[in-house]
Amino acid sequence: MACGHIRTTCSDKISFHWSSLPDRCVYSGWECAIVTPEFDLVIRNGTVVTAADVVQCDVGIKNGKISAIAERLPVSASDIDASDLFVMPGGIDSHVHIAQDSPDAKMADDFATGSRSAAAGGNTTFIPFVVQPRGASLRQCVEDYHQLAAGQCHVDYGFHLIITDPSSVVLGQELPALVRDGYTSFKVFMTYDDMVLNDRQILEVFDCARRERALVMVHCEGYDTIKFMTERLETQARTQPFFHAVSRPEPIEREATHRAISFSELIDVPIMIVHVSGREAMEQVRWAQQKGLKIYAETCPQYISLTADDLKGIGAPEAGGKYVCSPPPRDHDSWEAIWEGLRLGVFSTFSSDHCPFYYDSPVGKLSPKGKQSFRWIPNGIPGVETRMQILFSEGVVKGRITLEQFVALTSTNHAKMYGLYPQKGSIAVGCDADIAIWDPRSKHTITQSALHHGSDYTPWEGFEVTGCVVKTILRGRVIFDRANDSVLNSAPAGEFMKRKFSAYAAPQPHITSAE
Repeated sequence: MACGHIRTTCSDKISFHWSSLPDRCVYSGWECAIVTPEFDLVIRNGTVVTAADVVQCDVGIKNGKISAIAERLPVSASDIDASDLFVMPGGIDSHVHIAQDSPDAKMADDFATGSRSAAAGGNTTFIPFVVQPRGASLRQCVEDYHQLAAGQCHVDYGFHLIITDPSSVVLGQELPALVRDGYTSFKVFMTYDDMVLNDRQILEVFDCARRERALVMVHCEGYDTIKFMTERLETQARTQPFFHAVSRPEPIEREATHRAISFSELIDVPIMIVHVSGREAMEQVRWAQQKGLKIYAETCPQYISLTADDLKGIGAPEAGGKYVCSPPPRDHDSWEAIWEGLRLGVFSTFSSDHCPFYYDSPVGKLSPKGKQSFRWIPNGIPGVETRMQILFSEGVVKGRITLEQFVALTSTNHAKMYGLYPQKGSIAVGCDADIAIWDPRSKHTITQSALHHGSDYTPWEGFEVTGCVVKTILRGRVIFDRANDSVLNSAPAGEFMKRKFSAYAAPQPHITSAE
């Protein structure tokens, strides 16, 4: 229970519990006024880190918003002492897959477990994907997905759209209306049997995105080249999980990345190349950026901490299925290329691509078909909870990136890119009080038993990290406390976020002569 003060005419100060006093009272014959708390919560004595600054100060929160930042703030209803801790914007993971089952595989996270895991990793917002099965109404898919999320989320959330059937109705009616309703980004695939678009369809989607000023995310791997490589490997009986990586080498990602960039340049539409895995694709993005094109890129923890050798499995070849994702992890030289891109700003965002499947399950990685060939192993790994601690440990602690870059890559740039800024992604007066309080010195080992996702494994089992979230605060409310996981058992407080148009999605400005 918080305490307040009564001030008397002789400047005596006597402490009382707020709940025990009226607005005014009489004490020893004097009429006394209660000093009403200015804030619901003050985070005191912490080092506040944003994408621009690092400063030691207090942060005052009122009605779910940041209402004051100062060297020393006055009385509040509740305090958190953040001495020796970083006070950062809550993480925003703009690339997660939640509750996306397929005929052959069941996803391990629904909105309840996925958002719980996100909160435990220091995230206060994530953006999963609404998948449009071919022939389905995009609007109906959105409504169905809302039913899965409603009342289940511990963090705030928005939706991207995945376009698999760009019909005239979808591109002419449904998609423009949904963009205006706050679904201002969508994704297209250049691979996967049930999602791939051909070149003409990609151009048509890009053209729609330009008209509607939406941001397009692109999964860049060549469909036909992967099919060719997969079939050739299977005829050679090379079907273990390791050969998943062999079937999708860097040139396949590089070619698709270049093709997507070329289409973007032709249509004059900004695009985001997602989950870039190594040097060859990264250099395509850098080339386009140096040319002045609006090409953005994202990378993920697996591309700075896992390698293709992990797909060989520990103890048994089938264990390599735990690491099957696309694009696959590469090698140590690729890690250096990704760090180069992170350090120099080639990458705008660092996302998890959280795509959690069960491992030891007939509807997971060890399904009957998955045991036959890598072709059928569900693509994806869990990572929303471990994303920030891996980047902090491998990046900030080891001197590869700065604290400000860490905040930009895990929060601020996501908010700006996807229409959530300035409500989300910073610590400033008027922003949502979404905050991750971070212990930069805590050392621990990642283990499945300590994580909160629905999957039955983590690909980072035994990975040692320095730095972790102590408390996650969503709009002024503590939703995760590392000292007391039971906080997460409270009613989910996450809200759906209708996103604004992003300046990053605007076409290039064209300077015309003054004739």
